[in-house]
Amino acid sequence: MIESAGPVILFGGGRMGSALLRGWIEAGVPAGHITVIEPKPGPDLVTSSTAAGFVLNGRLRSRPRQSIVLAVKPQKSSELTADIQSIAADDTLVISIMAGKTISDLRRLCPGIRAVVRAMPNLPAAVGRGMTVACADPNCTQEHLQAARQLLGSTGRLEWLNDEALIDAATGVSGSGPAYLFYIADCLARAGVAAGLPGDVAERLARATVSGAGELLHASSKSAAELRNDVTSPAGTTEAGLKVLMKDDLLQAMLTGTVEAAMRRARELAG
Repeated sequence: MIESAGPVILFGGGRMGSALLRGWIEAGVPAGHITVIEPKPGPDLVTSSTAAGFVLNGRLRSRPRQSIVLAVKPQKSSELTADIQSIAADDTLVISIMAGKTISDLRRLCPGIRAVVRAMPNLPAAVGRGMTVACADPNCTQEHLQAARQLLGSTGRLEWLNDEALIDAATGVSGSGPAYLFYIADCLARAGVAAGLPGDVAERLARATVSGAGELLHASSKSAAELRNDVTSPAGTTEAGLKVLMKDDLLQAMLTGTVEAAMRRARELAG
């Protein structure tokens, strides 16, 4: 059970906030320590609150060793200033997962807060397989960093960056990356249908293949390139397919452009 992170107030019950919430509860963060602030909670969030026991839209108050997690859209961040100021204490930690918002932005949003961590998790946090990158303000104490490690690391892997400027690039790779892989799984299923497979069979094959390959990549010490070579027999079926997929490095160029577009958008969202 994770208790040393202290009380947690989560602003935002959208997809990413809910994914973190599920990950925390699965990892053993006491539900009674968590308060979720979401003015328009969906039915799933309301049901989860009743089932898990976390507080939904309860009274905000200042408590020792409290962590505030900002999981709202960047455009709505200014609406939180009054609430944060009303509950901030000297030892409060603010963790932001808002795309594009810098530590300097957060300091302006939360005047008086000393400890700020900017982070970018991804959706697999909901099943304990998330990838989070984070950068901490130099004012964070070891206690603040430990609380951040527990909250962010409890949902999967956590990678600390020394250079905050790299957060936007990481957002384009791991923050948005699951959507790219879901699209690849969808494309693979449609290719199976085009080759003659029934739609439901193609869907199951594609899902199991992408998830299984991901699990193998997770469990193996080999690089992705080495694993690809392990699957590719000379003059075999996989090699024939890869010749099309890797022709002229078009896929690599498309993915590079995809990450760059996501990175630019993260910077635009910062305003």
